[in-house]
Amino acid sequence: MVLEDPAPVEESPLQLRDPLVPEPAARQVRLAVRFCGTCHTDLHLVEGELSLPKLPIIPGHQIVGIVEARGAQALRFNEGDRLGVPWLYRTDGTCSYCRAGLENLCDHGEFTGLHANGGYAEYMVVDEDYAYLLPPTFDDLHAAPLLCAGVIGYRSFRLSGARRGDRIGLYGFGASAHIVLQFAQHLGCEVYVFTRSEAHRQMALRLGTAWAGDANDGPTAKLDAAIIFAPAGGLVPAALKATRKGGTVALAGITMSPIPQLNYALLYEERVLRSVANSTRRDVQEFLELAAEVPVQTEVTEFALEDANLALGKLKQSAINGAGVLQIAA
Repeated sequence: MVLEDPAPVEESPLQLRDPLVPEPAARQVRLAVRFCGTCHTDLHLVEGELSLPKLPIIPGHQIVGIVEARGAQALRFNEGDRLGVPWLYRTDGTCSYCRAGLENLCDHGEFTGLHANGGYAEYMVVDEDYAYLLPPTFDDLHAAPLLCAGVIGYRSFRLSGARRGDRIGLYGFGASAHIVLQFAQHLGCEVYVFTRSEAHRQMALRLGTAWAGDANDGPTAKLDAAIIFAPAGGLVPAALKATRKGGTVALAGITMSPIPQLNYALLYEERVLRSVANSTRRDVQEFLELAAEVPVQTEVTEFALEDANLALGKLKQSAINGAGVLQIAA
């Protein structure tokens, strides 16, 4: 499914095409893609809310596939191995951020489905250093959401500073939050969920959240940390108000509507407001190990590849419980 011109997803900007099968470069592998998760980032990309360095482009960065071919110098994996490919596609490895262990902020970073064709297709190629063996705990369908929803949720959780026994608030309850809820509980946190959707509240309660309600209701106790997954800047004041002195509010989205003017009292007393940008390879590896340990149960709604516009439309309307996943090949 190829994006040639960004447009509202209701206008079906993704079109079914029959592109050439890509040949792997020296250190690349070619994957026969089985499943690819849908993500808010895909939606922002398709609708033109992100700057697009390349058109046409094939979106998709929660990829589960099988190694079908290897470049001449690709020795890390064998043909037939099952790999996952996330958002981070390539870094330069030499800039000051990469040298400091912050490759997620690489000056010349490239991202799957943005700079390079992604997983809304039967085949894709990736450098072997940016792909990951997937734990056998997860089948193909349920592994797909781990590769962005899970990974960015894990990084957001880490940067929120949440520790065992803390109360953590999750604002918005989609693909990422339903995964964070599970591993946060596994790590000893008490989780509060804020969402407008009654269906999402019921899902959160079923998964064991301590409380579920609207952001304007406020939790029954002050939060130690909060993560905002919904791309709604208006949630920031509510999250700061609900967070204790010295607590952190992490913003997990790649884009967000304008944050309203803040009363300084909401930020005072050493509260921290911080963004979360992309992820590192270490984040991916650590999270996959943690997800298998829990084990995380991803809840998915499956769509056919040709229904990618429909899937993104349902994501836009918060009409998917858990994660949407495209079946690329049987």
